[in-house]
Amino acid sequence: MASPMSAGRFLERLRDEGCTVVEVGDWEHHNRNHKGPWGPVHGVMIHHTVTRGSQRTVEICRDGYSSLPGPLCHGVITKDGRVHLVGYGRANHAGLGDDDVLRAVIAERGLPRDNEANTDGNRHFYGFECENLGDGVDPWPAAQLEAIERAAAAVCRHHGWNERSVIGHLEWQPGKVDPRGFTMASMRARIRDRLN
Repeated sequence: MASPMSAGRFLERLRDEGCTVVEVGDWEHHNRNHKGPWGPVHGVMIHHTVTRGSQRTVEICRDGYSSLPGPLCHGVITKDGRVHLVGYGRANHAGLGDDDVLRAVIAERGLPRDNEANTDGNRHFYGFECENLGDGVDPWPAAQLEAIERAAAAVCRHHGWNERSVIGHLEWQPGKVDPRGFTMASMRARIRDRLN
């Protein structure tokens, strides 16, 4: 079991890993902690936003919607490779997912197929939303893919996790398709190489 790192340590770890970080407002205290605990944390979840335009994407991920209040993640990774910190603590990003997947993440072993949604992922995962339409056509620039790799590796390095602690939303919750346009297997390979 791992306690979430402090907001200050999160920022430091991202920068140490070479991420270009943009702090958005009072991100350190913007969270959904009144809805339940954050932690213990067990992994990192990667998403795509289904949005176009970096400024709008960051605003949506910070503020959310009337039906899903923000923050919708901890960091927004825009196409230019910057990591915009929009919240810290419990965030509305993972939703309910498969307890078998969570057990596999904790054990750092191969993932089973997600076939149920019975476990609160917002409590257990750091979340990065990545600017992309998610249609399989919208490109993933090299700078953005590298930033995803670096951000996930930063969290893993802090907690002593390996690349199997990083999953996509599609691996957590039945019916989800994100991230679409690259495979999580390829991203985990990149993260493994970086950690080694």
